[in-house]
Amino acid sequence: MSNLDVRPEEQVCGAGPATGPGPAVQLLTARDVPLGGPRAMNVRRTIPQRVRSMVGAWCFCDHYGPDDVSRSEGMQVPPHPHTGLQTVSWLFAGEILHRDSVGSLVSVRPGELNLMTAGVGISHSEESPAVGRPALLHGVQLWTALPESALGVAPHFEHHADLPAVTLAGGTVRVFMGSLVAGGRTLTSPARTYTPLVGAQLDLEPGGRVELDVEPGFEHALLVDAGDVTFQGAVVPPDQLGYVSPGPARLVVEAGDAPARTVLIGGVPFEEDIVMWWNFVGRTHDDVARARDEWMAQVADAGEGTAYTDGAGSRRFGRVEGYATGPLRAPALPDVRLRPRTRPA
Repeated sequence: MSNLDVRPEEQVCGAGPATGPGPAVQLLTARDVPLGGPRAMNVRRTIPQRVRSMVGAWCFCDHYGPDDVSRSEGMQVPPHPHTGLQTVSWLFAGEILHRDSVGSLVSVRPGELNLMTAGVGISHSEESPAVGRPALLHGVQLWTALPESALGVAPHFEHHADLPAVTLAGGTVRVFMGSLVAGGRTLTSPARTYTPLVGAQLDLEPGGRVELDVEPGFEHALLVDAGDVTFQGAVVPPDQLGYVSPGPARLVVEAGDAPARTVLIGGVPFEEDIVMWWNFVGRTHDDVARARDEWMAQVADAGEGTAYTDGAGSRRFGRVEGYATGPLRAPALPDVRLRPRTRPA
């Protein structure tokens, strides 16, 4: 999904300091972001934010819906670019059709994973199917930052419809990225990752309790979609993210009197500072400025875009075939030039 914010801020992101003394769970409050454009859609964004910009390699978390798309065009995100990241599309309800410049044409539905690795550069579009789409659209859009060693990988796309899950006495755990242990069973997603991380959906029954064995070197965060939830004994309200710094080998999630749905993300604290602006992740301001210039040159010459190759004269972001309109134009860059800063010790 594109960040359709018309005035995106340039973010310098890093793992940040541990929470240190104080509450075991740090609450990250979502902010409403009007994305505008044809979707006229609001999302609830928990990362990045100033107090904590990343959780492991996870650098972006948008939570949206449930939105009634039965009387509108639904999601309509024209072709747009990405660099230096993976996009993770995860739905609770609805359906999205994905097209990209490496030739993918795939729908994603609840319980399935669409994973797109941008590497050096890719473009894609997302749309609600024109015919027969479900009435509601509801889910999360997550990004992971690629380490410097993977910034030059060729772009590629994965769709995984059969993901590992286990039903316990208190609820169901489904892992879409990485691995964790639930009920004595190791659940490992087939999706390719470039740093040690985990992503999972936890559905809890009323009064349910789920215990997870996790890597103590990971930091973790729990996004609450619905229900009254406690995480490590702390209340995490709906739409907020509860963060736990590295250390625990077991995480406990509990539901109140109603069913609850949550998403757990985590990973080894990211060792590199990144600069993130609009849909680009780089290491310097110049990285994102160069990517924007190359994308805008391609937009101006959209009729001559070619599929991605490593050959001379190739278009960095390739071309998305079959979407009804032309590509998105990039917003103007901010006037301030940013440089990655060293994280606090």
